[in-house]
Amino acid sequence: MSPWFAFAVSTVLWTVTLLFCGVGLFWLYEVLVLTRPPDDQPLEYGPDDVQVRILTIDAEDVVQRTVDSLPATLTDRHVIAEEPIAIDGAEVHVVPESFSCEAVRKGRATEWARQALACEREYVLYLDEDSIVGEFRGLPAADVVQFTERPRRTNSWLAYLADVYRMGAQIEQRAFHRLRIPLFAWGGGIAVRHSLEQEITWDRPTLVEDTAFLWQAARNTTVSYALSPDSFANQAPPSLGEIFQQRRRWAAGNHQEADNLPLRYRLLAKHRSYAWAVSPIVPFIALFAAMGGLHLVYGLILQTVSLTLGLLMVVRFILGLHHYEQLTLRSLPLIALVPLAALVHSVGATAGLVAPPDDFHVTEKATDSSSTDRADASPTPPAGRGEDAS
Repeated sequence: MSPWFAFAVSTVLWTVTLLFCGVGLFWLYEVLVLTRPPDDQPLEYGPDDVQVRILTIDAEDVVQRTVDSLPATLTDRHVIAEEPIAIDGAEVHVVPESFSCEAVRKGRATEWARQALACEREYVLYLDEDSIVGEFRGLPAADVVQFTERPRRTNSWLAYLADVYRMGAQIEQRAFHRLRIPLFAWGGGIAVRHSLEQEITWDRPTLVEDTAFLWQAARNTTVSYALSPDSFANQAPPSLGEIFQQRRRWAAGNHQEADNLPLRYRLLAKHRSYAWAVSPIVPFIALFAAMGGLHLVYGLILQTVSLTLGLLMVVRFILGLHHYEQLTLRSLPLIALVPLAALVHSVGATAGLVAPPDDFHVTEKATDSSSTDRADASPTPPAGRGEDAS
């Protein structure tokens, strides 16, 4: 093999490895040094201090199950819809077609609700249309309180396993209270002080309105952040096409919004975006490095580092299984699917950086309760069940 070709291949493989290595080391620093357990903080505000706002286009059946899941103690309930729907147990508000602002799609609806709805509570709790609450123990005294998510399987096992992997990676949220600017937000379960919302607003064009709001707030003022001990169930994307579009929007939106961050956090966010985009290659780099005849630069070191990073991906998946309380002998064979789960999780991110979407793609939600109401379903597919890759 030509020395120049070997050098070119080595450069590509080392670049990918070092990108992911940097993110992996920072993730370990967050998890091992900065982490605080979510229940290690007093809950100073109760349900009487919270107004609930559920955002949807017109998914009546999905929203009804979300409203039905709310504890009876959460009494101030509002549904913000784009089209008229009938919901029992919550007041429905339809965003007027005439309403105009800089924000688009979900951000536009959220901004209209901020302007139009009276709120006498300390916090506004925003939920996605498919966020199943179940338990709500209260809120710590922070400006922004993030709830964790538990995506439940809909129609695609691979999309579900990709979300299991993502849940393991997102254990880093336990460290965000130590960062001046938390690295991302999940709008499907997030409580913000009403006064902060009024100051920052949601009126900005973005593909990731929740993260954009959090980053804007952290730039403008000193914002306290807390991770709630409560976890909300939501739906994993129902197909590989939907998870591709979802990750594409997330990656493109975060990458674009990072341009507004201070230099240190901008570099960190951009680095994370690039590492996410190339992460599907990481499990296979060790195979390239081990191939005879390639004569890669520092090939043995590359093989060792890439194998270590592959093990880090396995650790994230195992943490995801633990998040679901499904870390059992029966689920351990799923570890063999980690490269595939990482690929499904990341290929949309690659597309998001290469070809960012022009519009906000709304992830399809399943309405069949037999497949969506199993919040604690085992990640292990039943024997003989095929994967729907539609």
